[in-house]
Amino acid sequence: MTRHVDVLIIGAGLSGIGTACHLTREQTGRSYAILERRENIGGTWDLFKYPGIRSDSDMLTFGFGFRPWIGTKILADGASIRQYVEDTAKEYGVTEHINFGRKFVHADFDRATATWTVQALIEATGETETWTAKFLVGASGYYNYDEGYQPEFPGAADFAGQIVHPQHWPEDLDYRGKKVVVIGSGATAITLIPSMADDVAHITMLQRSPTYIQALPSEDPFAGGFKLARVPQAVAYKIGRARNIALQRASFQLSRTNPELAKKVILTQIKLQLGNKVDMKHFTPSYNPWDQRLCVVPNGDLFKVLKSGKADIVTDRIAKFTEKGILLESGQELEADIIVSATGLNVQILGGASMSIDGEPVKFNETVAYKSVLYSDIPNFLMILGYTNASWTLKADLAAAYLCRVLNLMRDRGYDKFEVHAEPEDIAPESLMGGALTSGYIQRGDGVMPRQGARGAWKLINNYYRDRALMHKAPIEDGVLQFSKVRANAGKAAAGA
Repeated sequence: MTRHVDVLIIGAGLSGIGTACHLTREQTGRSYAILERRENIGGTWDLFKYPGIRSDSDMLTFGFGFRPWIGTKILADGASIRQYVEDTAKEYGVTEHINFGRKFVHADFDRATATWTVQALIEATGETETWTAKFLVGASGYYNYDEGYQPEFPGAADFAGQIVHPQHWPEDLDYRGKKVVVIGSGATAITLIPSMADDVAHITMLQRSPTYIQALPSEDPFAGGFKLARVPQAVAYKIGRARNIALQRASFQLSRTNPELAKKVILTQIKLQLGNKVDMKHFTPSYNPWDQRLCVVPNGDLFKVLKSGKADIVTDRIAKFTEKGILLESGQELEADIIVSATGLNVQILGGASMSIDGEPVKFNETVAYKSVLYSDIPNFLMILGYTNASWTLKADLAAAYLCRVLNLMRDRGYDKFEVHAEPEDIAPESLMGGALTSGYIQRGDGVMPRQGARGAWKLINNYYRDRALMHKAPIEDGVLQFSKVRANAGKAAAGA
């Protein structure tokens, strides 16, 4: 049996749930369903279970713009975020529209009827389920849920202990009293070190190169002040969110316009946290701030465990794994019972699903992003990719609201199909995530991701204020986004599918 909805959303994480809520809030009148491969709401926040898992963006901007995050913590733990997403879904009646255990496998668009036909695998039974929809929304993020990025370490088979990747943290992993080495310098590594330090015999953070790290207070003093002053939650959230968006943008802009000053500010703060206990070479990157994503630590917890001696940090390259641990190129050997490879993720579009139009395969790395949410020559399709230089949800909210604007215009004008087409001069060589940041996962994903645009609404901005004007205020019918109606007989055929 084929099931039909107006809008089919892939993924029940922050982006998917947010999109569904917007469809209701913006009164689109469209029926919708969500296909979610996992058995729970939350996406990333249901997958990752490693110690200390938390947001690396402040919750006033990481939460939805339409539903206040209640709390005073600047960074929230993974379980609290997942609960927030689940509560939002319940409040807006989204939960009953979610079809769990469905892996999105393939989608084909029929131009004659302006209809997507989607194949989903019910992994528990091995059966295939067919859906049709007028519009398809990719809200499953950009990484491979099945497999994190794991470099091939020479001698890994010789190591007598256990090697763990944070993306698949064993529930029964006992690291109490053990010697642990965490490979990596990103958000995951700097979260793991202080979270595990009190329980292990010793823990070492091994990095190939340093990352810029900034300490934030654990509790938001403004949020606490608003609470004492009995400011209504919605008002406090709106004010705090606007403030934090401005701070995020100012930090990024300073790094772009005056990188030396930004570097001095960050490194001075770190020096104040560490004193003379830890060599600053471990926190002085060779690149400028925001060439890679800036990492944050609550209350300087990483710096505290390094100062205390419960943890240490080593900047070196791996020569090979040994039976006892890791031999470095300097000749030093780090002994370990457990090695945690916090080496990042693998970029993947739509969970690895394939897509075609009238049977012709779509190659995403040959498409160009329009307003960074629609993709050239793929009709009635929107894919949500959040900011890399700010909170993911800021962009997800803008994308979902923009979709609703488009759907409402189509309803009012009787349109059935939208599409954008890029001219050669619209196309830039960089991927949608490249150009601004040089992080490893972005470089690895260059061959997979859609291209950036070179001009006008095709050009990637990564600026919340300008994106908001572009998607919320600018005319929808701008001469690039084209609308059309299907022939009457084709429409009748689609209705009877």
